[in-house]
Amino acid sequence: MTWPQTRQGFRAWMMLERSLSGNTVDGYLNDLDKLIAYLEPAGVLPARVTREHLENFLIQLGELGIGARSQARLISAIRTFYRYLLLEDLVAEDPTALIDGPRLPRKLPDTLSQADIEKLLGAVDLSTAEGIRNRAILETLYGCGLRVSELTELRISQCFLDLGFVRVTGKGDKERLVPLGGAAIRRIRDYLQFTRVHVPIKPGEEDLVFLNRRGSRLSRVMIFNIVKETAALAGIRKSISPHTFRHSFATHLVEGGADLRAVQEMLGHESITTTEIYTHLDRKYLRETIERFHPRGQ
Repeated sequence: MTWPQTRQGFRAWMMLERSLSGNTVDGYLNDLDKLIAYLEPAGVLPARVTREHLENFLIQLGELGIGARSQARLISAIRTFYRYLLLEDLVAEDPTALIDGPRLPRKLPDTLSQADIEKLLGAVDLSTAEGIRNRAILETLYGCGLRVSELTELRISQCFLDLGFVRVTGKGDKERLVPLGGAAIRRIRDYLQFTRVHVPIKPGEEDLVFLNRRGSRLSRVMIFNIVKETAALAGIRKSISPHTFRHSFATHLVEGGADLRAVQEMLGHESITTTEIYTHLDRKYLRETIERFHPRGQ
């Protein structure tokens, strides 16, 4: 089969069989397109690709200045592509089987301290309608560890405030239940009862929790701006984003002794390996505590 044929089949497989989100599918296809652009002009069909072809491709990426993380992502996309071809009996062997990805440094995410969180939340002006909404947004980000897309798509029908849970639709349209803290519940209720009821809601947006002043869903950029502007008001100088609240949520749970499996479930991580980064963060915190407070720590 040709590259266009296998690419089209790969796209359908990811969407229908794997139920991956549109953004994830596009990301895999964009990475695959780089391999296609390298091999198709040479007349190499998908079933004829060898380990040597892939190694030369990776060498070229390195010469072009493509970083280790981007290379690792490309290899992951190509491996997934050949997994699909094997399942469909379109190839006899997987040329990616013996390909080693670049070693990546384990980067610890930026977080806010609990004091910084309190300072940031306290900087929201609750005398305005937008302030009441923004405080509810920030409390939800920190209180649930939601991704930005999960927050903007959160629906009233998914909020069980009396029970203290929200049902979240995450990556790959997978649903999970996430507990809400008391502070988040109170702020969401305040917003729904005293602010949102006065917004002229556009058709089709009636079930969304968070809306702009025109009654439409909030964009990711809008959430990012709310976080940036509130941080500036609070005098927090470090560069933060909505995802910082997610990292802070997980970090503070782990530092408090939460079970890693529970944190994994709340974050919606498919693999606990992803969640384990917060144990590394916790060890860093413990090391800093020793160095700062123990008489023999220096």
